[in-house]
Amino acid sequence: MWHDNETDRDFLNFTDVTDTVAEIIVQAQGRPISIGVSGAWGVGKSSMLKFIRQALERHGDRFVFVEFNAWLYQGYDDARAALLEVIANKLDEEAQSRQTALDEVKELLKRVNWLRVAKFAGGLAMSLGLGLPPVGLAGEIYQIGAKVLAGKADAQTIGQVNEVMYNTGEDIHGLLRPESNFSPPKEINAIRDYFQRTLAELAVKLVVLIDDLDRCLPPTTISTLEAIRLFLFMKDTAFVIAADDTMIKHAVRSHFANVNESAVVNYFDKLIQVPIRVPPLGTQEVRAYMMLLFIENSSIPDTDKEEIRTKVCNQLTETWKGKRVDRAFIESIYSNLPDELESRLDTAERLAPLMTTASQILGNPRLIKRFMNTLSIRMAMAKSRNISIDEAVLAKMLLFERCASPDAYNVLISSINNDNEGKARLLGDWERRALAGDELQLSQPWDDQFIREWLTITPRIADIDLRGVLYVSREHAPLITPEDQMSSEGVEVLAAILEHPDMAAEMQERLAHLPRRDLGIIMDRVLERSREVQEWGTPPILNACLALVTADPSQGARLAAFLRDRPPGQIKPSIVPKIGDQSWAPSVFSSWQSTNVSGPVKQAIEREVGTRGHL
Repeated sequence: MWHDNETDRDFLNFTDVTDTVAEIIVQAQGRPISIGVSGAWGVGKSSMLKFIRQALERHGDRFVFVEFNAWLYQGYDDARAALLEVIANKLDEEAQSRQTALDEVKELLKRVNWLRVAKFAGGLAMSLGLGLPPVGLAGEIYQIGAKVLAGKADAQTIGQVNEVMYNTGEDIHGLLRPESNFSPPKEINAIRDYFQRTLAELAVKLVVLIDDLDRCLPPTTISTLEAIRLFLFMKDTAFVIAADDTMIKHAVRSHFANVNESAVVNYFDKLIQVPIRVPPLGTQEVRAYMMLLFIENSSIPDTDKEEIRTKVCNQLTETWKGKRVDRAFIESIYSNLPDELESRLDTAERLAPLMTTASQILGNPRLIKRFMNTLSIRMAMAKSRNISIDEAVLAKMLLFERCASPDAYNVLISSINNDNEGKARLLGDWERRALAGDELQLSQPWDDQFIREWLTITPRIADIDLRGVLYVSREHAPLITPEDQMSSEGVEVLAAILEHPDMAAEMQERLAHLPRRDLGIIMDRVLERSREVQEWGTPPILNACLALVTADPSQGARLAAFLRDRPPGQIKPSIVPKIGDQSWAPSVFSSWQSTNVSGPVKQAIEREVGTRGHL
C-alpha cells in the first residue's frame, strides 16, 4: 500500500521546476514576491511545496518557513487572523531561539490578537475603512441596520437581531476588551510596521507556503489572499501558493458580485506575480512513477531504492533526447531485481500508456496511486482466500472497471457470470485482431478508443477463468454463477443496488416485479456486502436491505437474524427508529437489550417501544 499524502521524495522529476522557483525567490534579493503553483487535484502541488522548501534550504539558513493550510481553518477560524497568528508564532519561535527582536514580535502578537477582537467588535468599521464589503457578524448587523434605517424593520427583523446576538455571544465572550477602542487603518499599519521590524531584526527572509487554498469556500480563499495583500506583502517576504488557478478565479467571481472577467484576471495577476503550472505527466513519467512505487514497496534495501530513484529522475531529464525509463533501464542500473518485482515492472510498462491517456486518470499521480492501492488490496484479498490470480490479469480488469463505460463493464461482467467456465469469450476475436494491428469495427457500448487500446494490453484474458477476479472485485462486480440462474433484469437490479445502495428505494417497483428466486439471490449478495459495514446506524446498505424486505417480506427473517448477529459495539441508536416499523423488529430489539449494546441504544429502544407499544 502507498499512503495518499504528499511526499518529500521526488518520484515525478519536479526538480527542474522546484529549483527554478527557489532561484526566483533567491534572486528577488529581498523584494516581495508571490508565486502560484497551479494544477488540478492530485497532480502533486503539495509535494512540490515540500520540494521547493528543500531547494531553498540548500541555499542556507537565512530562510524562515511557515506552512499554512487554509482548509484546516475553514469554518473554525478567520483565515486572515489565523494566517497572521501562525506567522507571528513562527517569528516568536525564531526570536526566542536567537534572543533578538523579542519586543517587536511581542507587539506583533498583540496586534494580531487585536485583529481577532476586531473581527467581532469592529468588523464593520474595519471593513468600511478598507473599502471592503462587511462580512460575518459585522455584515449581518450592517444588513439588519440598513433595514431599520430604511424604515423596513418588522418582527422578523427584530428576530434576526436576537438570533445574531444569540449565535455569536459565546464567540464574543472572552475576546472583547474594555480598551477595544481602535482605529482600523492605524492598527493595520501597526501590524505591518512590527512585522517588518521583526524580519529586519531577525535578518531573515520569510517564505510562506500556502496549501489547499483551492479546497476552501470563496470567503476563506479571499480572506487568505487579502491577508497577504494587506498585511504581509512587503520586503523580505515570499509567498508560494499551491492552488488550482481556476478555483481561485472562481472564488474572486463569487466573492465580488457582478465583477467582469477582466477584473478577475487583474485581481489574480496582482496577487500572483509568477504563475507556474505543475507539469503534466507523459507516458515516460507515468511509467517511471509506477515503477518507482513498485520498487518502493519491494524488498530492495532502502539505500538501493534511493539510488534507483535518483538515477530514474536523472534519466527523465534526458527523455527529450530519446532516452527511456522502462524495465530494461531499471535492469541496467540494478541487476538483482526480485522475481516478484520483475512481473510488476512488466505490469507498469503495459499499463502506463493507457494510464496517461484514459480520461478518468490522465496521468494524475494521486489517481494512479489509488489504482495501485486497489490492485494491492485485491491481490491481498485473493491471497488470504487462496485464490490464484495473475496480477497482470487483475490489473487489466481493474483498468477496464475504472475507465470503460458502465454499460460496457456491465456487459463484460454479465458475459463472465453467464459462462460455465467464467470466461469473457466475447473478447477473443477482438483481442486477436487488436494485437495483430487490425482495424476493429465495434458497436455500442464497445465503440470507444479506450477499449480499442485496452484490448492490445497483454495478457489476453478471453480464455482465462475470471471468476476469482470478479470475487475480489465484488464491490463493483457482483459474482453470479450460472447456478444462480438469475434473470437479466435481476442481474441489472443487483448491479445497480450494489453500486448505489442508498437509491434502492427508487428501485422498489423493479424489485416488486422480480421473481422470488432473484430476490433471494440479491439478498444473499447484499448481506454479503453488509458484513463489511462496521457501524450500524443508518448505513446506505441498510436501505437496500429494507427495500428487499418490502419487495419480499419473507426476507425480513434473514435481515433480522443478520442484525442480531452484529457485534454490540457496532449498533448505534439511529438504527432503532429506522427499523422500528418492521414486524420482525421486536425480536431484534429483545436480542440487543439482552447484550451489552450501549446505553443510548437501549434508551432508543425504550423510546421506540413506548411509541409503538410493542416488544
